[in-house]
Amino acid sequence: MQTRAAPATATPLERFNAAPADEAAQTLLACLNSRAWAHRLTAHRPYPDLPALLAAADEAAYDLSPDDLTEALSAETLPTLPDDTYAAAHTALSAAHAAYESRFGHVFVISLDDLSADEALNHVLAAIRSRLAHDQDEERLVASEELRRLARGRVRRLLGARGCGISGSAAGARPATDDPHPANHTKPPPQ
Repeated sequence: MQTRAAPATATPLERFNAAPADEAAQTLLACLNSRAWAHRLTAHRPYPDLPALLAAADEAAYDLSPDDLTEALSAETLPTLPDDTYAAAHTALSAAHAAYESRFGHVFVISLDDLSADEALNHVLAAIRSRLAHDQDEERLVASEELRRLARGRVRRLLGARGCGISGSAAGARPATDDPHPANHTKPPPQ
């Protein structure tokens, strides 16, 4: 697809649609680290609106191969906790993450977009405990769905009307602003 420059007043989605393919793919890799997913979405530009892009992102995420899923999971790290979380909670969460990673071979992923920050810790701990009971195949399906939800939220924040677009420092990095749920971002808890 040939791209053309977006006008200075363009929305983040319009800038994404007009960006060179490699820049658009880098933007998407900040949302989900799967080259196949990013290239598929980039190849189907332009998107008429954000809902169309989100629908395409969901469809592409459902079609991830096992290797694509492994690639995406390998780029994820532990969710963060609010700064005022008790040290005991950090210890409990670190132990739960270690047990999960030992059992499944990848970091625990979960989308917290629908939760308030004060509900996140309990939700994450309950989800890890519950998901530790899964077998490998069952957990792979759950992790895949959580990655899809994470990617959807990241795309919405990055390319939505309030998003920061693709120019500047946002390209190639997980969106770190305009997110009321810092636990959706990746950074290991303090030791």
